[in-house]
Amino acid sequence: MPNWRPTSPAAVARRRAAMLERVRGYFAARDVLAVDTPALSAWTCTDPHIESIAAQRIEASTDYLQTSPESAMKCLLAAGYPDIYSISRVFRAGEQGPRHLPEFTLLEWYRLGFDLAEMVADTTALIAHCLMQPELEQQVEILNYADIFQRLLGVNVFTAGIDELAAAADADRSLRTALGNDRDAWLDLLLATRIANAFAPTRLTVLRHYPRSQAALARPCPVDARVADRFEVFRGTLELANGYVELADATEQRARFAADNERRQLAGSRPVQGDPLLLAALDSGLPACAGVAVGFERLQMIYEQVDDIAKVVTFAARNADA
Repeated sequence: MPNWRPTSPAAVARRRAAMLERVRGYFAARDVLAVDTPALSAWTCTDPHIESIAAQRIEASTDYLQTSPESAMKCLLAAGYPDIYSISRVFRAGEQGPRHLPEFTLLEWYRLGFDLAEMVADTTALIAHCLMQPELEQQVEILNYADIFQRLLGVNVFTAGIDELAAAADADRSLRTALGNDRDAWLDLLLATRIANAFAPTRLTVLRHYPRSQAALARPCPVDARVADRFEVFRGTLELANGYVELADATEQRARFAADNERRQLAGSRPVQGDPLLLAALDSGLPACAGVAVGFERLQMIYEQVDDIAKVVTFAARNADA
């Protein structure tokens, strides 16, 4: 018989609702406007590490369930909106495990004129507020990506070759074959399996200034062209937030869309068209801003002190295999 029961009790849902109210209160106190964005669009994320879920419409055109509200929110900013935030259900194919679900809740917000340090402070303050742990805001450890790789692994992230990265990962032949010559894939593996393990388990760690090859939608750092104004926030090994000082250059964004699709093809994935509405918004002029996305269920996992995301959602799966 199919298991129809929820994966978490009503008490967890009550605490989730209270945390959502804390989010809304945090932004209301700072005059950040709540907005809604489409869950369905003809365009989707080009990031080679993220796969979208296609939705077939009656008229036989293909739309995509959105992996993030980012493109739509940047269109709002380009149209003159003030600081904004969104609490959205988002969708990603192939993500299932103790920390991942194909459907989850993403808290995303944008602050006009914020630099990297200001956005880091805003993010850690919100996380501490949501968790009702004000001490977290005072105990943040901020690390530079290149520095921590050098210190813990003796790896120079700008010059290390594939053999050096593979050796640092103790990679066997099958792993070397799987990752091939993709430097960023090797760096991601080392971050997940070697670097993050050293982060304090009960404190927030901010990792900033990722290599420019991992800029995603962040601008290049104005004082070091080798890196991007991108950061992530961790609690222990659990990634909570991914933030950028946003790229506003439409020409550079077009080049990044093309580079993403080249990497997709090399990995055997299907290329996808970069969002032309985002490019048009950038052409019209995106104001200087910074943005962050936080996985809301991961905040809940910390609050509930559980290590499985299924324990903080009402239904972790609702399909024929459930």
